[in-house]
Amino acid sequence: MARSRTGSRSGGPRPAAVPVPSLASATVPRVWQGIGYRPLPDAAIARPLFDFAAVPWPEADIALSWGAVTAGNGGERLVGGVVAERSGPAMLLHGPVVVLETEPLEVASQLVAAVLDHATATGVVTVFARPQSLDRVWVRFGFIPVPESTLPPALAGRKGAGLYAWRGGSALWTLREASRD
Repeated sequence: MARSRTGSRSGGPRPAAVPVPSLASATVPRVWQGIGYRPLPDAAIARPLFDFAAVPWPEADIALSWGAVTAGNGGERLVGGVVAERSGPAMLLHGPVVVLETEPLEVASQLVAAVLDHATATGVVTVFARPQSLDRVWVRFGFIPVPESTLPPALAGRKGAGLYAWRGGSALWTLREASRD
């Protein structure tokens, strides 16, 4: 079987990186299956969802937040939310929390996709998340299980067990890469 000679070991050019979306394009509201996804003007809007689902609300400053909304009686109803804390090139997600009976995993996935685009556009390299029984969502986006010690000190000590991390949408990275960055 022949081996490629275009990678960095052969001295050739590296494969092209995935283009980083602009902040303007990453924060454009989206719609999927009649549910709207958009950055929240105030993260506190999502707090009642977290309280209802008994998911801890972050005590630190929130760097970004997204919500999922449906049409309701005379207005919109927030049915999902995710918020994130940031420390340098790392971000820790809280949620997603979804209070919708139909397709909750897909709504959670749409929120994660939006947050990953937004985070990448702001220069985030590594995104961390607690499992919260959403393993199928995390694996779908290329998150891998990592030890707690990989969290930056500013994000360590949050409630929850287990930790996943994402770097560029591929599970093909190691902790050595994370420590070099």
